[in-house]
Amino acid sequence: MTTESKDKKVFIRGNEALAMAAIEAGCRYYFGYPITPQGEIPEYLSRELPKVGGQFLQAESEIASINMLLGAGALGARALTSSSGPGISLMQEGISYMAGSEIPGVIVNVSRCGPGLGGIAPSQGDYFQATRGGGHGDYRTPVLAPSSPQEMYDLTFLAFDLAFKYRTPVLILADAVIGQMKEQVTRREPPAPGPLPEWVLTGAEGRASRLLKSLYLAEGELEKQTLKQLEKYREIERREPRWEEFLVDDADFVVVAFGIIARIAKSSIRMVRKKGIKAGLLRPITLYPFPLEPFQTLSRRVRKFLVVELNTGQMVDDVRLSALPGPGIELYFRAPGAGSLPALEEIAGEMERRFR
Repeated sequence: MTTESKDKKVFIRGNEALAMAAIEAGCRYYFGYPITPQGEIPEYLSRELPKVGGQFLQAESEIASINMLLGAGALGARALTSSSGPGISLMQEGISYMAGSEIPGVIVNVSRCGPGLGGIAPSQGDYFQATRGGGHGDYRTPVLAPSSPQEMYDLTFLAFDLAFKYRTPVLILADAVIGQMKEQVTRREPPAPGPLPEWVLTGAEGRASRLLKSLYLAEGELEKQTLKQLEKYREIERREPRWEEFLVDDADFVVVAFGIIARIAKSSIRMVRKKGIKAGLLRPITLYPFPLEPFQTLSRRVRKFLVVELNTGQMVDDVRLSALPGPGIELYFRAPGAGSLPALEEIAGEMERRFR
């Protein structure tokens, strides 16, 4: 599927849906280095970006990629890089520099197993890396977690909007299954290009110079900048949480999952409801900011949360921090590896055992 087709509905792989959305959202620069399982993103963009006057550059490393993204963002360009866990690890210093300099950009992690090289099977083991900043210093990055090719498409538009609204790098955290899955995707009208923000570097001839930096050496200067950034993150936490609720209105028990695991859990919930177990699903779409409100609301009436993850337990920490005292919070996990996705019967069995 290429951007030459103008059909509103297309049947497309998740990675390609993200790449298509990037172009339609105004992205004209891609910098990246190939790694499985996100290879379709640079493949698509290498073919399609030149057709719209954009530039594709395969960098010599992920370290080079993130610094090119920093440079493009400083000029006000909508730019993208993508990788998987090991590559995102190499980008962490550059992401910290972008956050410190308040430079926007979109970073995609189609995650695989780790630590180290791990394997190419799907995993959710990069949750801590994504939601805790990953690099050095006091900063956070908004993190969007799609659970379908449609959301790979839709959340890419949102990622660029958030990046420029808040002058911050934004991370899309997907996984190998969502990236490779093919489904029907409904396309949207591309936004009209807006004016360049007033802070971008365009050359100082005829105006006062502008400086984008992350080094603050004057007395009190860094503290002032850090507190300014803290208020930005607090605004993001107030305004930008997103989540999905599925059959929670009458639920006594709530499963918490994101990404591909949330999709499997929906089928498991339908299965146990036929047996009289009133279960529902709460799916965080933004992993940062984590959706505090629905956890506090549901805590007042549900009996138990069951967090299901394709790692050894990471998001469960945020659930414990977000829920009010009262309901139990339990974890069911699968350690990532080849063929490690839990079957819907497996999750349903855990729900029957824990929710009776």
